[in-house]
Amino acid sequence: MKSKVIFGLASMAVVASAAFSSCTEKAAPEPTLKEMFQDKFLMGVAINENQASGLDSLGAATAAKHFNAIVPENVMKSAEIHPEEGRYNWEAADQFVKFGEDNNMFIVGHCLIWHSQLAPWFCVNDKGELVDSATLKQRMRDHIHTVVGRYKGRVKGWDVVNEAIVEDGSFRKTPFYEILGEEFIPLAFQYAHEADPDAELYYNDYGMNVEGRRNTVVRVVNEMKNRGLRVDGIGMQAHMGLDYPDLNEFEESLMAFAGTGCNVMITEWDMSALPTLTQSANVGDTIAAKANINPYADGLPADVAAQWNDRMEDVMRLLLKHSDVISRVNAWGVADGDSWKNDWPIPGRVDYPLLFDRNYQVKPFLAASLEPEAENVEEAPAESAE
Repeated sequence: MKSKVIFGLASMAVVASAAFSSCTEKAAPEPTLKEMFQDKFLMGVAINENQASGLDSLGAATAAKHFNAIVPENVMKSAEIHPEEGRYNWEAADQFVKFGEDNNMFIVGHCLIWHSQLAPWFCVNDKGELVDSATLKQRMRDHIHTVVGRYKGRVKGWDVVNEAIVEDGSFRKTPFYEILGEEFIPLAFQYAHEADPDAELYYNDYGMNVEGRRNTVVRVVNEMKNRGLRVDGIGMQAHMGLDYPDLNEFEESLMAFAGTGCNVMITEWDMSALPTLTQSANVGDTIAAKANINPYADGLPADVAAQWNDRMEDVMRLLLKHSDVISRVNAWGVADGDSWKNDWPIPGRVDYPLLFDRNYQVKPFLAASLEPEAENVEEAPAESAE
């Protein structure tokens, strides 16, 4: 039977206590996510500017307590960190890196080359026309060398290229692709490695269960590795819903990516509890407002919460099954109130997609991650009473 809906960190403490000690006068210490999975993979989280700066003290405390890896939600995207040619905004990114260092976390930079949230000047000239290939290469190199170079030795891994391939396996028609073709991806990895030879380098995309995208990602990564370029990991953005992705397809992709010799990372994990309007995670794919598309504005019904927790438990069991090839599992936000899903694809939507609720209490399915140990204890032969 699936775990029942019991809210709060207390559920984790109860399960942990039952699994490890059935008779003790002193309550067992409250487990944390990073402790629960310390022998499996890093538990990471995306934090926003208010959390990194300490303005959101509850979010910051939750991130520091439960996670041992972080990635910035927005502050390192080019529109934020490099809004004008020759001008960089370092304050928010510096705060993010300091937060990670202060809390002894594995710090991941996100992201160096992405068509969305791209600085408006990056790919065009003063007339608004696409620049030539030589100009774009120089701008890419300057941007990557400057950003990666500033945090050399401090940021341990980088999402180098983000969301470059579409579902059918073709390349997204971005300015980078229009000007440089497929070569913009290996160039970005080359520049990142030049800037910090010790940093891990990743390709990151959503909908990675889809066969067409999967096959092209595998091809591109293998070609780069065959050319001697450093590629350490493939990020499977796990933006999920109650009815997608098919977990068999997801597992097939996971194993295909592991077959490249790269680590697999679950990089942007969230699961919408609302009726699916789109399976896209492209922030530009908005939908016009319609009636009845915000069904749980006042809270999630118990039956839907149970369905959500059951499916998240299934996903976690799958990740644990393949923990030998997964190096990091990264939630895309600390708590439900932080999630980008609340206002996407329609502004004003209220969602419940993250590992912690709006009161910073952990969701019930995480307690179930300890169940296999408890089940093993229950199934052991009973000792004689003699």
